[in-house]
Amino acid sequence: MKKIIAIILCLSLNIACVATTQNGPNAEHGFGSAFRGLAHLILSPLQIASGLLEGISSVPYYLSTNLHQINQGMIDAQASITLDDTYESAYGKRLNQVPETGETGEVFRRMKHATNYFQKVLKGYGVRDADRYILTSIDTATNKGYTLFAVVYRPLDTINVIDKYDSNYTRNFYKKDRLFYEPFENDINGRPLDIIVDWAGLPKEFTKTQKAQAILITMAANAVVEGRKSHDYWETERSWIDGKFLEITENKMNAVRESMKI
Repeated sequence: MKKIIAIILCLSLNIACVATTQNGPNAEHGFGSAFRGLAHLILSPLQIASGLLEGISSVPYYLSTNLHQINQGMIDAQASITLDDTYESAYGKRLNQVPETGETGEVFRRMKHATNYFQKVLKGYGVRDADRYILTSIDTATNKGYTLFAVVYRPLDTINVIDKYDSNYTRNFYKKDRLFYEPFENDINGRPLDIIVDWAGLPKEFTKTQKAQAILITMAANAVVEGRKSHDYWETERSWIDGKFLEITENKMNAVRESMKI
């Protein structure tokens, strides 16, 4: 993280950051102010570097910027893992073999599959215990168009937990189970279970393409390598499940937008 901050401070603050593109997202209708203008947003090298510090919450702001520009910005910021690394490790293709859209026909729809790609990237970098890091989601607002994502360190392949949605029940989850890929603060005996590395509440519209997913995986992998920890997730998750997903998403994304100077 210190390395990236140093690069940011060295970059010019006067680099132009907004231009028109034909490849960006076109589904901003219905989203709040935090997502306005994304269809025409081209990030400067400074903003690309700043987004690395913001983790997976910054993903929507990258989507209109050319894939190769993003990758070069990550290289310039001395990111540990770049988009080129992600495409090679996760999808078996170097970035120069990938079309500008970023699509190679590999899109995840469940966190189990997302985790498979994610762990390949971590292993490619040489992360110890790479198979203990997973990507998770809380899908209580999915039908409203929003998902709460988290990057999680989990020391176990099998978990025995209290049901997140009905505390009268206990559950055993295995790696093959869909709900294994939700975060759990404690096991059934109250012992701490998951460590949250990073999290983001995001509209589904901005995470459905392979380009968006590759950026998300890249940001998540860098967060792991940098040794980050998030200490505000569990309270956020409870509020999200209680229906405050719009407020959480807007607050988080406005903070990211301000940090990236968008």
